[in-house]
Amino acid sequence: MDAMMSYFRRDALAAHLGMELLEVSPGRAAAKMLIRDFHLNSYGMVHGAAIFALADYVFQAASNSHGTLAVAMHVDITYVRPGGQGALAAEAAEVNLGRTTGIYSVTVRTEEGKTVAIFQGMVYRKGTPLPIEDKCPHPPGPH
Repeated sequence: MDAMMSYFRRDALAAHLGMELLEVSPGRAAAKMLIRDFHLNSYGMVHGAAIFALADYVFQAASNSHGTLAVAMHVDITYVRPGGQGALAAEAAEVNLGRTTGIYSVTVRTEEGKTVAIFQGMVYRKGTPLPIEDKCPHPPGPH
């Protein structure tokens, strides 16, 4: 899974937002994001788009963790409470793996373990192997 971890760590948006991929295993993924001022909305709370991006990042990693390209067909997020200071953590788990589709559940939590958001997503599994060994055309970081 080291090659898989390296592959998903090349995600430029995740790097720009300060996300750290912690785990990728078949059907699962986990990441965290240290909250900074630029993650906050005009109310001073973590922006819903930042929470969504973290959930989407682990959804992407979990749904592609079998080494086959999977693309989102549908996603849904329910915000339970505002994100706080510190870090947010997201964990994705495979609910169903079919030949052409997959369903995943993601929970985003505060450092204290309080649920911030629940995300569910469905992917179409294209049957194309991931280009794990390819070089990333754009290294992570601001461009």
